[in-house]
Amino acid sequence: MGNSTSVPPTAPDTTSSDGCASHAPAVQLFTSDKSWIEGAALEQLRCTARLDGMVHAAGFPDLHPGKGIAVGAAFVSRGRFYPALAGNDIGCGMSFWETDLAARKLKLDRWEKRISGLELPWDGDLAPWRARYDIPVSASDAGLGTIGGGNHFAELQVVDEVRDPKAFAALGLDRSRAALLIHSGSRGLGQAVFKELIDRHAGQPLEEGSDDAAHYLARHDHAMRFARANRALIAWRFAAELGAEARLVSDVGHNMVTREDFADAPAWFHRKGAASTREALSAGAVMIPGSRGTPSFLVAPLPGDAERAAWSLAHGAGRRWQRGYAKSRLSNKYSVGDLARTELGGRVICEDRELLYDEAPQAYKDIVQVVADLEQAGLVSTIAVYRPVLTYKARRPSDD
Repeated sequence: MGNSTSVPPTAPDTTSSDGCASHAPAVQLFTSDKSWIEGAALEQLRCTARLDGMVHAAGFPDLHPGKGIAVGAAFVSRGRFYPALAGNDIGCGMSFWETDLAARKLKLDRWEKRISGLELPWDGDLAPWRARYDIPVSASDAGLGTIGGGNHFAELQVVDEVRDPKAFAALGLDRSRAALLIHSGSRGLGQAVFKELIDRHAGQPLEEGSDDAAHYLARHDHAMRFARANRALIAWRFAAELGAEARLVSDVGHNMVTREDFADAPAWFHRKGAASTREALSAGAVMIPGSRGTPSFLVAPLPGDAERAAWSLAHGAGRRWQRGYAKSRLSNKYSVGDLARTELGGRVICEDRELLYDEAPQAYKDIVQVVADLEQAGLVSTIAVYRPVLTYKARRPSDD
């Protein structure tokens, strides 16, 4: 589900017959025979794992081809790191919020017509949000509190099933209340950081301890904080439209470059559409969504085999079809009106027809199988299953 732009990092000169660097660290796949992974995604995973300095790589059941870099993967290096792996949507992630709305009394007909503007700049005061998240003023501030395009969304959900009542209660959750799930990132700020990176270094790695590395990491960390603030403001705007209050339960990023321990020594972690297990452990849970027409799974990360998985998890269902293919495959069978309703009874607010088809549930893998693979691998246990009832993508502004 990662909606980011990347350029393939530059590999060293020594290559194997397949065009990848000859260095080959351990590559762990956390999938089962029931999960289909494209050969192109596996090739991208292996090529990236062979970059100079890489010591470990992990691919998850949502793995799919990206623009030169597989999405649904994590890579660990030492001595140098590859900022291009994070792409332009630095800090993209999922934030999960419980509201005070009674799940049995949702006003979906009214809200579907009324909610608007979450993709447009907010006209409120950004100063408190900057202060709360330690964000300096930037030229990208108009994007703060906006969803963005692609697979980003804001979604109202209700509990379908609680599988671990003790863990559910420990998070302070109430199955009678509706919840919000927000998927977005650093918007124009992340794009600006990425453009500066490519203009200065292309896909080259940055050496640990260098001035260039320090400059990028400062910019990267600003974008990470911006992304968290962005999701929080989107949640606040969405909840306000519903006349509700919302409490943060979990906020976990899945596009980033971070300094963490690996095998008892510091290393560089590159997550490309891979949720951070350490962030999830700190929060107590992470939400792994499917699509607007399939459930989302609130899971607890399990630390037992986390290192072999590069301290990462699947971040969603992962795409079955590349962007741009869905409309040609679905338009003869489904109208725009059909896609504005889901098989689970949910409503979809998306007046961009191309986006409506591009993000159709059929374009994504089976989230039930993705989570089953993670459970079988001992990486997570499911706390609860949530059902989407109102998904916001884009409402075009009025022409008036």
